[in-house]
Amino acid sequence: MAADHGALDEDQLELRKVTAAIARERYAPKAAEWDAARTTFPKEERRFLGEQGLLGITLPEQYGGSGSPMLTALVAIEEVAKVCRPAAFQLFEANAGPARVVSLLGSEEQQQRFLPPIVLGDATMAIAISEPDAGSAATDMKTRATQSDGTYVLNGMKRWISNGGEADSYLVYARMSDEPGSKAIGALIVEADRVGVSFGKAERLMGFRGIPSADVIFEDVRVPAENLLVGPGGFRQLFTMFSIERLGNATMSLAIGQAALDHTIAYVQERKQFGKPLIEFQSIQTTLADMVLQVAAARQLIYQAARTAGTGLPDPLEVSLAKCTANEMAKKVTDLAMQLHGGNGYTEEYGIERLHRDSHGWALAGGTPQMQRIRIVSELLGRNFDQRR
Repeated sequence: MAADHGALDEDQLELRKVTAAIARERYAPKAAEWDAARTTFPKEERRFLGEQGLLGITLPEQYGGSGSPMLTALVAIEEVAKVCRPAAFQLFEANAGPARVVSLLGSEEQQQRFLPPIVLGDATMAIAISEPDAGSAATDMKTRATQSDGTYVLNGMKRWISNGGEADSYLVYARMSDEPGSKAIGALIVEADRVGVSFGKAERLMGFRGIPSADVIFEDVRVPAENLLVGPGGFRQLFTMFSIERLGNATMSLAIGQAALDHTIAYVQERKQFGKPLIEFQSIQTTLADMVLQVAAARQLIYQAARTAGTGLPDPLEVSLAKCTANEMAKKVTDLAMQLHGGNGYTEEYGIERLHRDSHGWALAGGTPQMQRIRIVSELLGRNFDQRR
């Protein structure tokens, strides 16, 4: 199903064609096998994506990127994610994850040190926010960075870290003073090979296979002052930056929904029951129409937020609207696709169950739909709500 909607320029349409071909020819034959074996995305494949220029779409030109608008990166992420989420995750992390935060908030020295290897596919950076007792309530985090002799000494544990144990560095949110709530929180870039950094066992998740997830543990880790990205009191700034990651997350959900829809459109025209194709039955038509409506609505909200962002920051309200809609759409559309495929949809052969498993993962990551609803009202009214009272 075509999906340019007149919103993409010629360069973006060409990029969509190129990335769709890469996904179809290089990753489609491997995606199911990697999922079944829980294979971590190979480093040589990440370097291939770097060689194609797909890991620096939104990153500055002086560090090897192309400095393109957010929408351009989302176009590429979607095409790869329709076929292989672990491959698309590499594009997601580089263009909409912590590397993008470093490109916007980092010093020139930090950008020069960390961004070129990411653009080339030689290194990755993961974000570390959640803790065992601080998920949606991020300001309850206990991980602490204490200044000592020109360095920060970092102690604590982060949980549900995507690419945990695999990334070369981590953008770590930590408490840096005794101020209450968000006032004490800042962020450090911590290399994975620093003494005192260790990892828990890899999680065995329902979906997200090929995207490692593990606890990251910091025990008296000494981090140089030049690795400070944002000091205490900068949580609001960091939180606003996280809107970029949520827009990438929404696009992963969009890709899942679009892929389920594309598979279903083909299936109901080929599969016959009672002597005629499934598409001839009115109940199939109305279900398919619901799927199209939900995918189209999510796409429009994502594109709107991306257009607002340009090469900068998206509007947080538009992002929460897009993420909430896309996350729930992917779960519903993959479920409907499974129903319209009948028993075939429940097998691994047709790939629908894999899409459905992955849809739930992206809805949990980066702020659940329930939390996005709270953010929507908060942004709409311009006020925060104290959930603790």
